[in-house]
Amino acid sequence: MKFIKNQVYTIMTFLLVLLMVFTAGCGKDTGGKKNPEQVTPPATSEEVKETVTLYFSDDQAQCLKPEKREVVIKNESVEEVVVKELINGPVDPELRRTIPGEAKLLSVTVSGGVARVNFSQEFKTKHWGGSTGETLTLYSVVDTLAELPGITSVQFMLEGEKMDTLAGHFGTENPIKPDWTLVQTE
Repeated sequence: MKFIKNQVYTIMTFLLVLLMVFTAGCGKDTGGKKNPEQVTPPATSEEVKETVTLYFSDDQAQCLKPEKREVVIKNESVEEVVVKELINGPVDPELRRTIPGEAKLLSVTVSGGVARVNFSQEFKTKHWGGSTGETLTLYSVVDTLAELPGITSVQFMLEGEKMDTLAGHFGTENPIKPDWTLVQTE
């Protein structure tokens, strides 16, 4: 009887240790990215400086390249500020804009990890077209916003309505996740 009691105790201890080992690593894997459930604080009337990463086209329109920039956030959300900076274009003369300068940002809202970016009609009507141009434009916005906490994908809107496509080559009716393979850091 004592032998059976010892075996049950040993088995119970072993199972408890196994349970602890398997549950110790059970957390939400964010792939090294910022917590997707984290909510960006609302716009503030205080002036805050923040360094952000924006993605623009290289001079050959082959890939996206990062450009670090210090921005001032006041009376707007960081999401609005970074999209407006994308519209303003790159500072580095070797990079090219990805969004037509005539485009206006109407709003950005974030809910459930999805940033809904609402552009004026000029985002589409003034776009230069082409499948590569369209891809670089969309992913410059998506990858830039995905650098911010709480954003995992982007839904493109045009004048308050879901945009079905920008230039006819890429569907935008559903939220788009970042594509880091388009980014070249050298």
